[in-house]
Amino acid sequence: MLNSIITGTEITVSAFFICTAVSLVLGLGAAVLSMYKSKYSRSFVVTLAALPVMVQIIIMMVNGNIGAGVAVAGAFGLIRFRSAPGSAKEIGLVFLATAIGLATGMGYVAIAAVFFAIIALFMLLLTAIGFGAGAADERELKITIPENLDYDGLFDDLFEKYTRSAELDRVKTSNMGTLYELCYKVVLRDARLTKAFLDDIRTRNGNLNIVCGKPATKETL
Repeated sequence: MLNSIITGTEITVSAFFICTAVSLVLGLGAAVLSMYKSKYSRSFVVTLAALPVMVQIIIMMVNGNIGAGVAVAGAFGLIRFRSAPGSAKEIGLVFLATAIGLATGMGYVAIAAVFFAIIALFMLLLTAIGFGAGAADERELKITIPENLDYDGLFDDLFEKYTRSAELDRVKTSNMGTLYELCYKVVLRDARLTKAFLDDIRTRNGNLNIVCGKPATKETL
């Protein structure tokens, strides 16, 4: 069942169309997987859907030739040096699509289908359980204060009241050194009290700018 449908160095018409059909279907599945609960661009998902069949054709054309190793290395080189940087999930899906193309190009259509099913189910499971998502109430808090305020311990009582944890991540000067921007990583006790939390901070920082949002470094799988 898991054997290659391509025997020898000659590729039959039926084997070619079977491999191509499997590549297109699994490529489309990889594209759908990339769109699940993620930000994406149309060009990326279209390219991802077509990538397995393109890799398949390359592998089929060099089948039985010493250049096969060079072709495989070139395919993975293209992945490494993409023109636009992508998220970890996008890079992983590009590798998935390439692996599908390599398998179908060698005639192992059943292995390609089983491999895709395993990876897809695994990724969907991790997404469903929120693996690596961090605390739901985690926030990045930026507070601007005037230079005459000592920020050390300035908001400790408010953090104790409204957050489960708070950590000062960095301090940056602005406005020619007349202002400080404090960046905290906090986990709120109750997200419904965010407004009250920010109102209390405003009374300490002279009603200067406050920014509160989800950490920018977090990605949705």
